[in-house]
Amino acid sequence: MNSAERDSKDPAGPKNTLLLFIWRNLPRVALLVTIILIIFLMVLISGKKGQLEREKAAAQAQGRKPVNTVLLELQPADIQDAINLPGVIEPWIQLELLAKVSGAVEEVFVREGSVVKKGELLARIEPDDYRIALDSAIASHDLARADYERAKIMVSKKAAPVADLERLEAMMLTAKATMDNAALRLSRCSITAPMDGVVSRLNAEVGFFLSVGDPVGQMLQINRVKAVVGIPESDVDAVRKISEVDMVIQSLNNRQVTGKKYYLASAPETVARIYRLELEIDNADGAILPGMFLRAHVVKNIIRDAIAVPLYSIISRNDEQFVFVALDGAVRKRLVKTGIIEKWQVQVTEGLSPGEKIVVEGHRDVEDGQEIEVIQVITDPGSMLL
Repeated sequence: MNSAERDSKDPAGPKNTLLLFIWRNLPRVALLVTIILIIFLMVLISGKKGQLEREKAAAQAQGRKPVNTVLLELQPADIQDAINLPGVIEPWIQLELLAKVSGAVEEVFVREGSVVKKGELLARIEPDDYRIALDSAIASHDLARADYERAKIMVSKKAAPVADLERLEAMMLTAKATMDNAALRLSRCSITAPMDGVVSRLNAEVGFFLSVGDPVGQMLQINRVKAVVGIPESDVDAVRKISEVDMVIQSLNNRQVTGKKYYLASAPETVARIYRLELEIDNADGAILPGMFLRAHVVKNIIRDAIAVPLYSIISRNDEQFVFVALDGAVRKRLVKTGIIEKWQVQVTEGLSPGEKIVVEGHRDVEDGQEIEVIQVITDPGSMLL
């Protein structure tokens, strides 16, 4: 007899099969029911807990004594999006003085640190050999010129061929070139300042023999100087738009100077993607020296009529940022969104309006809805830092 025939003859067969299926899967069904029950209870408990906490906080806020607070009345003001970067002073021009002729140094007229004018004599190489060479070149040129003039007369009288005149003219021009070269070499025995500036290094000393290309000294132009600042790649686009930068030179008693943008590199100079920014600074008094360190306050943007609050007045908790706003003798929690930071102030882009009053002193001791006692209302948040 097959199973179908047994089931048709046994009415309880399908029922027994269902019971058998339930019995075999009972552990799984029980586990599923248990999980659903646990999740339901957790949701219920969490909601109840949150409600109890809110009720408790409200009860505590109502039951506590008013907290003494200082309020800040919000007023629109300008805020700067700026970066503060280190820099260094470099000379406007730095020149290496090199010997252009060979010879022994006969005399030195300056010393390191001397301030000189353009064309001023710095040192002299013994000129005797070059003067003799010039006298010889002058004599050769005079002879070649006399021969040319005589030949010119003879050609005009058709007593000499034109070819002789052309040959003598070439000889005269060659002699003149030799004479001019000798005069130039003699003039180079006198080493003069190529610009106004300071002699920062002097290699030449009396008796030293110099060959062509040997260093004589170094000159710096510092009546104006360059402030060199490294600009991060992320700020290059903003720096392109600026024309001036305020700086502080710490070694000069925090002297404040303003530099005009002179040059911004078109490619980074280091693997750190730093772009060289050069700023021109007037230094007529010579007080600013190459090598001095500075701090540059680079203003990328100015936001007009912004709402800014002290950094310390914003509370961060549970991935939220909020302040407490004073309303009708109590405080209310207000979520805010922040923007740029300038020193101790932060821009509030959403959540606050001009004229509202926020708690800047005592805000760590209050809860949402708690009554407060206002001790003072200020309009200048900077007064809290004094």
